[in-house]
Amino acid sequence: MTMPPGVRTDYQGDLLRRVDARTRGRRLRWFDIVLGIVLIVFGVLMLAPLYWLISTSFTVGSEAFTEPPKWLPIPFTVQNFIDVFEYVPFGQQFLNSVLLAVIVTGGSLTFSVLAAYGFARVAFRGSGPLLVVMLSALMVPAQLVIIPIFIMMRQLGLVDTLAALWLPALVNVFQIFFLTQYFRTIPRELDEAAKIDGAGHLWILFRMLLPLAGPAIAALAILSFEASWNGYFGPLIFLSSPENMTLPLGLVVLQQGFGAAPAAVVFAAITMVVTPLLIVFLIFQRQFVASVASSGLKG
Repeated sequence: MTMPPGVRTDYQGDLLRRVDARTRGRRLRWFDIVLGIVLIVFGVLMLAPLYWLISTSFTVGSEAFTEPPKWLPIPFTVQNFIDVFEYVPFGQQFLNSVLLAVIVTGGSLTFSVLAAYGFARVAFRGSGPLLVVMLSALMVPAQLVIIPIFIMMRQLGLVDTLAALWLPALVNVFQIFFLTQYFRTIPRELDEAAKIDGAGHLWILFRMLLPLAGPAIAALAILSFEASWNGYFGPLIFLSSPENMTLPLGLVVLQQGFGAAPAAVVFAAITMVVTPLLIVFLIFQRQFVASVASSGLKG
């Protein structure tokens, strides 16, 4: 039996759908290939300066700025890393930076978690206006409050000590706001069920909310560690003794003070400063990406 013109059988419709699906599949594959190439190119361009920095730190100083630049450390040497410790007390400065970053990261997250739980889960009068007042502090530049803080630290006898840096950093308004908003996305029914079983606020916070907020905590830990590790303005104001300096300030002294170290030695010091940050990010990168993704999905 002949079908009227313009009328498609089920077989013809299925065949057309298959052809259409194959066409879309090919387009998607080509799109993925092109996107992958573009991302690889941008990735190489972004990593090239870091690779050149590390490569130059293993190169003899006379070969550091040759044209065209050498991408392989030939001749290879580790003398630049040894010379860093001769120009500045790099070991003590490295220990100061680690100690400061750990105290600031752990202390600020502890205070922020407790404060965020209070704003998100404990109903008390004036919580909303108080949170708004705290958020207004984010609009105040650090340069405006550094003088009162310096006077306070001088009266406490903490100038030229790490305490002058980590004490003001224990209260982090951004962390409090971020965790408050994150805790509010967790259903309150979980709290009510836990309270029926006799759980208190601390049990709910540390045994229930914190495990659920793991990605957010990891993201804030990375940001806090990075900000403390790379901080320059605070150490410049409060620290003066080379043995009490942190690494960012020590790098400036290495480059400009004590006769100014060669460029290859400075690159070696920068490599040792950057490496811990890369390690921390590689350890927590999954949690960081998960936090950003979940924050975007929850709006």
